Amino acid sequence: MLIVSAGEVRQILADREDAVLDAVRRAYVLHARGRTVLPHSVFLRFPEDARNRIIGLPAYLGDDSPVAGMKWISSFPGNIDRGLARASAAIVVNSMADGHPVALIEGSTISARRTAASAALAAGALAPPAVGVSLIGCGVINFEVLRFLRAALPGLTEVTLFDLDAGRAAAFARRCARWDLKVSVAADVEEALGAHPLVCLATTAGVPHLGLAHCRPGALVLHLSLRDIFPADIRTAVNVVDDADHVCRAATSLHLAEQESGDRDFIAAGIGEILGGAGWRHDPERVTVYSPFGLGVLDLAVAELVRRAAERDGVGTRLPDFLTLPPEDPDAD
Repeated sequence: MLIVSAGEVRQILADREDAVLDAVRRAYVLHARGRTVLPHSVFLRFPEDARNRIIGLPAYLGDDSPVAGMKWISSFPGNIDRGLARASAAIVVNSMADGHPVALIEGSTISARRTAASAALAAGALAPPAVGVSLIGCGVINFEVLRFLRAALPGLTEVTLFDLDAGRAAAFARRCARWDLKVSVAADVEEALGAHPLVCLATTAGVPHLGLAHCRPGALVLHLSLRDIFPADIRTAVNVVDDADHVCRAATSLHLAEQESGDRDFIAAGIGEILGGAGWRHDPERVTVYSPFGLGVLDLAVAELVRRAAERDGVGTRLPDFLTLPPEDPDAD
């Protein structure tokens, strides 16, 4: 068993945004072509605690070198007030030759970067290249989104921020100083929605709280947190998802829209088909909303990228006696 820590994951993935984008793109295309197995995520919730949860995402990614595994990720939003990360995760990677678990990899960095890569791929595929983006929610996810948008959209020069906690927005702006970007903080969420034709929502909202009326015509909204947008606004937008069966559950905005309308006709396309070469025409008048549930095959694809690099470069800790030993031969001396 190879164990790869958070620092080692960051070391391996440093300045490798293009490799992560390629891994996530490949996983989406394979999923669209039926080369994956992706059971529904398991949500572990707790009595008298509606806010916290732990989610299990099992997945199989098939190709020339198939792999299986699972991400186990917790979301405890109250951690933020204690100076801790909201999410923590571990990913187990299994061999398809014998089923043995071959790696245990710290997963929060992988989870954040595969989410950001998904957003960046959608931004490049679903709308004309943007020079500015509004980031609503100034946490780890949107910082990674900005990192990956810079890789996918080299013409990006402006960023507008909004967070209910003004201090978090200010701290986020200071972190952006490493990049040559014009950064501003919006006074309210409506200003942020209308500041640019590209908007990314990465909040901890549990119920819808936003409409799309303040977005520009033809805007692309990357709806990463899935529960921000009112169902009525979802139904009037052009909707792209990663997997309709996965995203229309667990009280997401799309799930609520489906319950209200009785169908999924408001979903226009899947991102895997688009990235695989299916035609796509951006509507310059209507808002496009991209709502990725966050498929376990993406975590698996990036985890396998990390595992292979760790094996190649001698990174991580190996436990040779992690697995159960073979049964003893009763006839042996």
